[in-house]
Amino acid sequence: MALSHDRAVPIPTDLARLQSPEWLNLALAERFPGVRITRVTPGPIVSRVSTNARFEIEAEDGLPEGLSAHLCGKGYFTEAGAGARSTGAFEVYFYRDLAATTGVRTLNSLYADLDPRTQANVIITEDVVAQGARFLEPTSEYGPAQVAESLAQLARLHAATWLSPKLADVPWLTPRLHTIADVRGVEVIRTVNFETEIGAGVPAEVRDAERLAVAYRALVERSSRATPWSVIHGDAHVGNLYLQADGQPALLDWQLTQRGPWYLDVGYHIASTLTVEDRRTHERDLLRHYLEHLRAGGVEPPGQDDAWRSLRGGILHGFYLWGITQIVVPKVRSELLRRLGTAAADHDALIIADH
Repeated sequence: MALSHDRAVPIPTDLARLQSPEWLNLALAERFPGVRITRVTPGPIVSRVSTNARFEIEAEDGLPEGLSAHLCGKGYFTEAGAGARSTGAFEVYFYRDLAATTGVRTLNSLYADLDPRTQANVIITEDVVAQGARFLEPTSEYGPAQVAESLAQLARLHAATWLSPKLADVPWLTPRLHTIADVRGVEVIRTVNFETEIGAGVPAEVRDAERLAVAYRALVERSSRATPWSVIHGDAHVGNLYLQADGQPALLDWQLTQRGPWYLDVGYHIASTLTVEDRRTHERDLLRHYLEHLRAGGVEPPGQDDAWRSLRGGILHGFYLWGITQIVVPKVRSELLRRLGTAAADHDALIIADH
């Protein structure tokens, strides 16, 4: 359900306002007319770039049907977060305008909107931790059977948006991977990661910051005009998943959502999520599994051989993203670079720059 854009609900710029009964009553009124929240009990807060805060609500005469007492708010309230508001806007667009129509398993958003002038934005979702869910880390143990389940969710997202005329000209979905290549590149890859202990596990034949950057720019150019396209997640590592109480994986953190080719998600997900040994053993079967789910979603998938060649593009995408990563703890960066770098070597992913 798309919410109104008339700024009738001012976007809060601090957590205290977001968690106030007065603001929540305004924000939730479209989904729950007449709701009267009387009490908010703050819960745990995780504040990095964005601020994620869990809280519990009570309402006069009880909560209306469909409104959970356990909620979570996300916004960019810190000094560091203020500079990243524009990235959060894309996640707001996804939850507000697209999530429900894709059928993809993700957080249940009750409110998502932004101020187009300041880019201040907030999202209110059900608190899935209170429902028994478990959020994952980028190196959480995650086996081939689980990867098959999350690939099925990616296939659902891709199939639901595959060459959709309604989405072809939506501005916020315009391919924008070039902005990543423009912001950080060779110097960060080399000095922060490749030439330190963090990059020690990257095979020598792909531990070349200049060649990686050139290859990524070639990939960005190619993928921006690729067809067929769909809406992609854009950052499909396991740290952007959570497991529901029943163990089923669900996707979250949609800041890199945009139009793009399917393989950017699939190659990245397989290569970053599995150990090197599991990836080498299972990647062909997992690719076949993804293609079968794409067909089940009503899309004629590429042939197995063409899809296998395309997979290297997603591996390169993930390898570059982790090559320019600075703020994640070294142990995690080291493992993800080892996995993705080894996959890049196995698939000759850097040859994209040579064609």
